[in-house]
Amino acid sequence: MGKSIRMDRLRLGVCYYPEQWPETMWEDDFRRMTELNITVVRMAEFAWAIFEPEEGRFDFSLFKRALDLALGYGLQVILGTPTATPPAWLTHKYPEVLNANTEGVLYRHGMRRHYNYSSPKYRELCERIVRKMVEAYKDHPAVIGWQIDNELNCETNVFYSEADHIAFREWLKERYGTLERLNQAWGTVFWSQTYTAWEQVHLTRPMIHCSPNPHLALDEKRFISANTISFARLQTDLIRELAPHHWITTNGMFGHLDSHELTDQLLDFMSYDSYPQFSTIFPSEDENSLRDRGSSLYLSNVRSISPNFCVMEQQSGPGGWVDRIGMGSPRPGQIRLWSYQSVLHGSDLLVYFRWRTATFGTELYWHGINDHHNQPNRRVREVAQIGEEFAIIGAAIAGTAYQADVAILQDYDNEWDGELDEWHGPLQWQSKRAWYKQLQYRHIPANLMTLRSTTALADLTKYKVIVYPHPAIMTDQTAELLTQYVAQGGMLLFGARTGYKNPHGHCYMRPLPGPVAELCGITIEDYTLIKGTVPPAELRFIGSHLPSGTKAVGFNEILHLEDPEVEIVAEYANEYYAGKPALTRRAVGKGQVWYYGAAFSEPVVDALIGELGLVSPAADWLDVPAEVEFGMRSSNGTSYAFLLNYSDRPAMIRFKKELKDLITGTLVKHEVQMEPYGVLVLEV
Repeated sequence: MGKSIRMDRLRLGVCYYPEQWPETMWEDDFRRMTELNITVVRMAEFAWAIFEPEEGRFDFSLFKRALDLALGYGLQVILGTPTATPPAWLTHKYPEVLNANTEGVLYRHGMRRHYNYSSPKYRELCERIVRKMVEAYKDHPAVIGWQIDNELNCETNVFYSEADHIAFREWLKERYGTLERLNQAWGTVFWSQTYTAWEQVHLTRPMIHCSPNPHLALDEKRFISANTISFARLQTDLIRELAPHHWITTNGMFGHLDSHELTDQLLDFMSYDSYPQFSTIFPSEDENSLRDRGSSLYLSNVRSISPNFCVMEQQSGPGGWVDRIGMGSPRPGQIRLWSYQSVLHGSDLLVYFRWRTATFGTELYWHGINDHHNQPNRRVREVAQIGEEFAIIGAAIAGTAYQADVAILQDYDNEWDGELDEWHGPLQWQSKRAWYKQLQYRHIPANLMTLRSTTALADLTKYKVIVYPHPAIMTDQTAELLTQYVAQGGMLLFGARTGYKNPHGHCYMRPLPGPVAELCGITIEDYTLIKGTVPPAELRFIGSHLPSGTKAVGFNEILHLEDPEVEIVAEYANEYYAGKPALTRRAVGKGQVWYYGAAFSEPVVDALIGELGLVSPAADWLDVPAEVEFGMRSSNGTSYAFLLNYSDRPAMIRFKKELKDLITGTLVKHEVQMEPYGVLVLEV
């Protein structure tokens, strides 16, 4: 089920930095927070230089005064450990704590997250500041929990200091035991890379063609994840020892970190930082892009770890550093829309970033609820409305769970391996995006699910349909689990490049798709990467409508039927493999397994949704236009439907039965016009 935050009602919070403001402003700030129904404040995650202005001299008085004042206004506080921003005296005296690029050049002081997790000195100093901090605040009645560090693996998720190379070798010794086993796992006989002493082994370093051994590169990412978790454990173990009455989380979901393992081992629940407008700063060739609605995909990923979670930073204004990440101002209604987007997908504690926009520093344009002038504005009024609504609906919604019958399956090994491997990596995002987008537009809720070594059949059977687009790395154990899922009645869909690698990243010497060839009843007789002068073939669905000219994108595999019971659903219409199978279906037990020899595109996904008979769970009682997101949270037989209009135009909703609007308490029926960026929460 995952580890969830436990809230008796939906709650609002805000990030606040008392060290950045005159103390004379604090009381007015806390008073105004309570007027907005804000009950939680996050603070201190960047304050190491305040706590330890000189090595070994500690001063916790400033935040003690802030905590006392917050308590007086009934505010509860999440404290962040300050290890994401070591002070200047530390990095100056101990440069070995700094991170480095692949050339070994150190990243210098002046930003954040410029340290490495492996440095014994940095671990020692982190352990000391966290211990002193917890001892100082563990009994303060305002404190409810701890956020360790800040955004682990943000800014950079690769580490190449000397300490990292040393730690990598130790990790490899534990993993493989001997150099003989390491050489075998990495295939070092190729190009005479064989290692004869551990000191010869390094993380990625500069080399000709900039292409490392792919098996080393995969283990490097596994090491970074394990090392990050080891660093986090230093802090969580201390907090568990000294303040067992407080919960522990961190805000994240960044690269090269197994956030599921991190949460399982160390945290009470996962938290996330949601900035839907990030989607506006990167140009997209994606026709009919989800834009800010795409944050629902990332929130679904958080939900795969903690069904109910905290959004530790919710966008509340325009954003950007002085030199990058420029984001325009949210339009009237969008802050409320994005807040309910987070709630729909499982957030029970919503913490806005930040209370007031900074007047100095790198993030002086990363706006908060209040502007620099600190006078009333429309964003403050919008948050006040959300606070009033949470007071009405919060007790009903908290603790309910998002409902979905469809899952998109993923795993860390294939994600990390695909960063280097162009023969399957680019297909992953293409297919995940196409499936999630089309399910969204068809109002069919979906979960992201991460396949792990602990995944059991019961975890899979919650879903009627599972899409596992391109699992290049596949084991026989995973194939057996998936076979059991299909046999008991599940519908499972694979895409191209399935099952051709083992966990080391070696290609199998067996017919593709390797471990699931028997399950699918096919083999791959030929294939081609679609790139450059090699065009994709067009598709012809048999007995089903597909727009003329639809192409099989990314990769084309020519399928060969090994089982006479396998049904051809689509074939290639041109190229040298014209008439050959492109999409097959096989009945197994009570279920079906589908294999598609390409990356999934939006037209193909739409056709498959029809073939699978998938319909919105609201189809019998609601007609919703595509620009409105639909989803439900449920518990104990009661369900709440969320409708979120991401359009700048009104949206007409047609009701086939009478429902209660949870926010207003009124009954809705027939037709209701949603305002631009409007929200409806309905008791179903």
